[in-house]
Parts: sequence; structure tokens; C-alpha cells
Amino acid sequence: MPGDAPFESQRGRLFGLAYRMLGSRADAEDIVQDTYLRWRQAERESIRNPEAWLVTAATRLSIDRLRAAKKVRETYSSPWLPEPLISEMPSPDRDAELASDLSIAFLTLLERLAPEERAAFLLHEAFDCGYDEIAGILGKTTAACRQIVHRARERVRSDQRRFRATDSAKERLLRQFTAAVEARDEKALLALFAPDATWAADGGGRVPAAPRPIVGAERIVRLVLGLQQRFYRDSSSFQMARINGEAGLCVRLDGRLIGTLSVETDGERILNVYVVVNPEKLGNAAPQ
Repeated sequence: MPGDAPFESQRGRLFGLAYRMLGSRADAEDIVQDTYLRWRQAERESIRNPEAWLVTAATRLSIDRLRAAKKVRETYSSPWLPEPLISEMPSPDRDAELASDLSIAFLTLLERLAPEERAAFLLHEAFDCGYDEIAGILGKTTAACRQIVHRARERVRSDQRRFRATDSAKERLLRQFTAAVEARDEKALLALFAPDATWAADGGGRVPAAPRPIVGAERIVRLVLGLQQRFYRDSSSFQMARINGEAGLCVRLDGRLIGTLSVETDGERILNVYVVVNPEKLGNAAPQ
């Protein structure tokens, strides 16, 4: 429609911001739609900078949605994990867009930030917004926003692993993991995990999943082998895919997606595993 060009030019950015804020594709799409409705109702003549106006609207809507979502996530029946975004391998052009700030591990880490803190951090670190711009979006002083971002950065960096593995290393470990599971090779599996590795699975109360992350290589291997014995059959398979821009695995049964698996690694061993088996988070996760 006439006058929609500024919104359409920012649609991808608005979705990217909302998804990183909320970890939900459906919620992010809702935020984009709500932002559009506000744009349609706004007095365009008074808007000097459409891009800033749209980002401000989407950010404030995301903050409100996240505040409500946090109350639900506090009583979640298993570890809450972001809804995965899946694309086919290798899609190199798309990978340039999907940076590490979109990974399941990173978004999970951001869950410990308060909504406004998360917004300020993402606007500065992922979207290159200056402190003055962030101040205008959040309705705070520039000095306050600088302090908020600094605090958030310290919290996030203190919890991030020091090692940043290449994607090829991650893909190699995932292929080794797949082969070891299919062969039921306990020794090979143990060699893949760091001694203090963690396994977090999001079942959402709809699929059985441990209520808390499982810690320790031996416990994880026992779990994996138990799941393999219980569920593995000729019609099940692991498929390498891009999950939030990084190498990951899709688990399929009779061709139907029943789970995704993402990992953090130092390039030699698997440090953390993030498994999404909640059907509500997989319905819209088809390859993009």
C-alpha cells in the first residue's frame, strides 16, 4: 500500500530484533504485524525518521511481550529454549546474515537479562545502535543506557565460553556424535563430551524431558543411549541442518521433525547440548 515502503525496508530488521528479544518466531511475527498496524495508524507527517520510529515501536512491543512471557517461563516444566530457526545446509549466503548472536546458546544466555537490559544490549551489540539512539527508544538518559549495556555485556561475557569453535569443527563433532549414537558406541560418545558437559531439553510439558539440565558426560551418554534404544528405528534419522545459523541436527521419525539438537563446543569436545522436542516450537521450524 502507498506509504508502506519504509516499513517493508525494515521488515527483516524488525523480525530479527523481535526474535532475538523473544526467542519465538511466532511472537516475533506478531510484533512485526503489530508494528505495522501502528505504522498504518501513525501521523506520517510528524515522523522525521521512519527507521527509528519503527525500531522504537518494535522494541517497546517486544519488551512488553517479554515481561509477560517471563512469568510463564518461570513455571515452565523443563528448561526453556528458543524456538529454532532451521535452514538447509549449507546456504552460505544466508549464513553471512545469521551471526553468533542468533545461536540457541546465545539466546538462552540472554534469558537471564531483564527485558529492558536485553533490549539495550541487543540494540547496541547486534544492531549497532548508539547510546543516544537507545536512550530515545527506551526513554532513558544516555548515561543510563551506557551503564545498562555495560552491565549486560559483563553478565553475558562472564558466562560465555572462552572457546569459539569453527563451524566445520562443530559439523565434524555432530557427524561423530551421529555415528556413535547409531553404533551405540559408548566409548566414542564419552570421548565426545567434556566431563562437565550439560544437556538441556525443552519438552514444554508435551514431550517427556528432564526438568533440569543434565550435567556430566557419563550421565549424558547414559541418557543418549537410553533414548536411542527406546526410540531408534529404521524410520528415524539425523539430518544435518542450519539451526539459527549454525551447524546442528534435525531428528526425524517417519520423515516428521521431532526434535532439533544444537551444541556448544571448543572444537574438540561438546560442552553444552540444547535439544528442542516441544512440538509447539517445531511446527513452524521447517527449512526456510
